[in-house]
Amino acid sequence: MTDATMSIGELLAATVPMARTLNLEFVETTPERAVVRLPDQPDFHNHVGGPHAGAMFTLAESASGAIVLSAFGEQLSRAVPLAVRAEIGYKKLAMGPVTATATLGRPVAEVVAELDAGLRPEFPVAIAITRDDGATTGEMTVVWTLRPNS
Repeated sequence: MTDATMSIGELLAATVPMARTLNLEFVETTPERAVVRLPDQPDFHNHVGGPHAGAMFTLAESASGAIVLSAFGEQLSRAVPLAVRAEIGYKKLAMGPVTATATLGRPVAEVVAELDAGLRPEFPVAIAITRDDGATTGEMTVVWTLRPNS
């Protein structure tokens, strides 16, 4: 399979070592939403038997990257997407598999218009991390930028 025929999830799994290491499952990747699942794996448990905070951070950041690539993939020839900063809050104990759902915080057209104007746009991606029972175990925001190529 070539890069041109790979889905965003397949591309990330093939090119991002941490996504492969954690066996992340890219369930849905569209410009509107990305859903990524972290299977329950004892090798990545913390001291209370749930997924380690670092694994949950990587899960959420990977979901944010998937939506960014889905939404702005057409801009890759002229700009590089980069995470600028991230903040995560752990809300409830996560046990078993967890799922991260990412959504863009600004319209794609608005961000691209800033890029067209010669700016370096920033935009937030909100991510909810949930258990299989639907309880939200964490919330994360990653601010991304599209850095124009020199």
